[in-house]
Amino acid sequence: MIFISMLILLVGVLIGVAFLTLLERKVLGYIQIRKGPNKVGYMGILQPFSDAIKLFSKESMYPIMSNFNIYYFSPIFNLFLSLLLWMCMPFITILFNFNLSILFFLVCSSLSVYTIMISGWSSNSNYSLLGGLRAVAQTISYEVSLFLILLSFLFLILSLNLLDFMIYQKFMWLVFFMFPLSLVWLVSSLAETNRTPFDFAEGESELVSGFNVEYSSGGFALIFLAEYSSILFMSMLCVFMFMGGNLYSWLFFVKLGVFSFFWIWVRGTLPRFRYDKLMYLAWKSFLPVSLNYLFFYISVKMLIFTLIF
Repeated sequence: MIFISMLILLVGVLIGVAFLTLLERKVLGYIQIRKGPNKVGYMGILQPFSDAIKLFSKESMYPIMSNFNIYYFSPIFNLFLSLLLWMCMPFITILFNFNLSILFFLVCSSLSVYTIMISGWSSNSNYSLLGGLRAVAQTISYEVSLFLILLSFLFLILSLNLLDFMIYQKFMWLVFFMFPLSLVWLVSSLAETNRTPFDFAEGESELVSGFNVEYSSGGFALIFLAEYSSILFMSMLCVFMFMGGNLYSWLFFVKLGVFSFFWIWVRGTLPRFRYDKLMYLAWKSFLPVSLNYLFFYISVKMLIFTLIF
């Protein structure tokens, strides 16, 4: 049953990713006052499937000087890690409803840095190496503040289980209690998923698509799937952490859709950030803010304990 539940979840995620790409192309189209895909199927609804067929049936090009085995397997490993993240999504019934799901998320998300670094390095191209280095520096920088923000939330619920967020937010969402931190988490999530305005790993204007510049057909499709899967996962995490996260309600999925839309909306609205400003934001803005808030919420929790006991 666990295996069947895993399979259903992963198929659901992949279908969600397919239609998220369609939503992105449609929304970006309307933001730029054009139509977006509208030819394949009714109003372009079958576009993701034709994209997948096109990408996976194209010939794969391999750079002659690339480190072939690593080059070949890093996109596969990237997608594997990004789908493995979904295993910590709590199912009420029978999936891995384990108590350390937050810890599992942190471990898997920090591992995905290596796949980007290795795919950038093994292509043996200066562009992709630069893109890989940028991605690693950016992800590691923002993971620090991301973890500290997460600690503030965890100190309030004193648990590493995602389901406990649902229990603690029965009467009040944490977004009202931790509004600044929620906004900082949202921006850090954008940086963590390498999305606009922090898409330096894929800076088209200077790096010609960045770390995946040498990938074509299947390899590119896998990297693409991994990126959108992690966007959906971060949206799900946002809903769980500070927007109630009630799995019993259909509103959970509406909120998840709104967060996914936010990722696309930001891409259509904001220009790319400057790289030194990105690092300045991580180390000189988000880090002190998240640390101060961490001390504040620890003291709040201690105060509650002293009042109760």
